[in-house]
Amino acid sequence: LQKLIHLLQATDDPLIQEQALITLSNSAAFSVNQDIIRNLDGLSVIGGMVSNCVPKVKEKALNALNNLSMNVKNQEEIQVFITQVCRTVESAPLNSDVQLAGLRLLTNMSVTSDYHQKMINSIPCFLHLLSEGTERTQIQVLKVLVNLSANPAMTRHLLRPQV
Repeated sequence: LQKLIHLLQATDDPLIQEQALITLSNSAAFSVNQDIIRNLDGLSVIGGMVSNCVPKVKEKALNALNNLSMNVKNQEEIQVFITQVCRTVESAPLNSDVQLAGLRLLTNMSVTSDYHQKMINSIPCFLHLLSEGTERTQIQVLKVLVNLSANPAMTRHLLRPQV
């Protein structure tokens, strides 16, 4: 895992980055590896890949963070990327793999109300995706919106936007 994280930092080759991210994502299926990746500062390295201009690399980074977000301690570190993930969801092509990967991560990060405030500005985008997206996109957006709606503090923010 340490070598994969170092490889991500050391290379600009998108194919190598993509494969390293896939391997880290698969490794994150095991809770012991989630802790190891966090302790090796892998979350910030992977999170930095979200701003990569290559869509496949961005998607794989979002998938890896999604798998890593199943751990509360990891969520505490991943939350610094929520605003960037929201911007990525908003700017990604409609119904793209990048957009879906970002929405899946936001779904996990919105299970508790700890980070809802970081998603407020994206609520109009979520509502737009709900009306314009394919069924897959709509389902993923609904998961985020259901999580946000479970928080009474979000009611005003959910009802205010133009639909």
